[in-house]
Amino acid sequence: MSALPAAPSDHSLADVMPSVASALGVDIRNPLGLDPAGDAVLVLVDGLGAELIRAHAEDAPTLSALATRMISAGFPATTATSLTSLAVGAPCSRHGIVGYSFRLSPAGGGPPTTFNPLRWTLRAADGPSALDAFPPREVQSRPSLLEVLDGEGVGVHYVMRPEFRDSGLTRAAFRAAGTLRPAVSLDEVRDGILDAVGAPSRTRRFVYAYYGDLDLIGHIHGPGSPEWRRSLREVDAFVAGLATDLPRDCTLVVTADHGMVAAETVVDLDAHPALSTGVEHIAGEARVRHVYARPGAGGDVLAAWRDGLTGRARVLDREQALDERLFGPGAEHADRIGDVVAVATGGVILARTEAEPMESSMAGHHGANTPTEQHIPLVVRERA
Repeated sequence: MSALPAAPSDHSLADVMPSVASALGVDIRNPLGLDPAGDAVLVLVDGLGAELIRAHAEDAPTLSALATRMISAGFPATTATSLTSLAVGAPCSRHGIVGYSFRLSPAGGGPPTTFNPLRWTLRAADGPSALDAFPPREVQSRPSLLEVLDGEGVGVHYVMRPEFRDSGLTRAAFRAAGTLRPAVSLDEVRDGILDAVGAPSRTRRFVYAYYGDLDLIGHIHGPGSPEWRRSLREVDAFVAGLATDLPRDCTLVVTADHGMVAAETVVDLDAHPALSTGVEHIAGEARVRHVYARPGAGGDVLAAWRDGLTGRARVLDREQALDERLFGPGAEHADRIGDVVAVATGGVILARTEAEPMESSMAGHHGANTPTEQHIPLVVRERA
């Protein structure tokens, strides 16, 4: 059996869809060098980190054997950012979904507010809908590769939970109408994929399938927990069966949006008043925080966060983050990035127990740029 490489290639999640589109006949860059395909299936398993596969290879023999390439999720390593990077083929510095939550100003005017693109809500994950204040195609205006495929006559299919199909994030990132095949369980995902590409067709087809339970279980019980390992075994068996059952002229790509680390040291930001002085909004998530300072208070906020989080987070100002291309090249959406950015190190969690009780109670987290969060597998089974 082949093993996962020791380090990722120079490629990222943003290289996957351009390569798939090229394989399906679109005149576009093909950074992964995929061969021409009759049809293509892309399966994204939320939270399937490459380092986690390596650490639990006995639970994932198929993934360990097939995932001979490793790529990077991109920063921050969080679902809303990663799925958008996948769909549009660009980092978040280009598409603007710069985190789990961030500050955004309404297009029609008004004060800026924190916005959660994963739930497409205002202020918090359980806040009111943001669909009216922030129309998806305005928040993220770049065309997706699925739209390109649709325009080239390739049939686009989605296999996912039905509530995800018309979510704000799906409308912002994936954009193409396509055909939905509702699926919740892995068996339903498999059946939906095979239904989409099983019969002969005069046109090429592309299937995007999403499965999120591994990530959910990791958040609740922690990566590496017995519950998580059971889910990993189920995902591994699913990939093994799918690789065998797909038609011979169909290319299969399996990847992820991020890995996950276990919460080891919890820093409760809400219990440190000095970290709120001069601050208007704190956004992001427990591994990456966007901090928005009141006018004129940026320097003091930066100093307070650096002092308060010494040894537990790397704290940068926006200019340094841009200079380092932390969010990718360019500065099209620089105003969405915090005046201060705090990136947790090791197993540190920058929790907010009062403002974010649900997120703060989680056992597993992601978002930062450790190998465990950044390294994701790339499984490719090309046409026979």
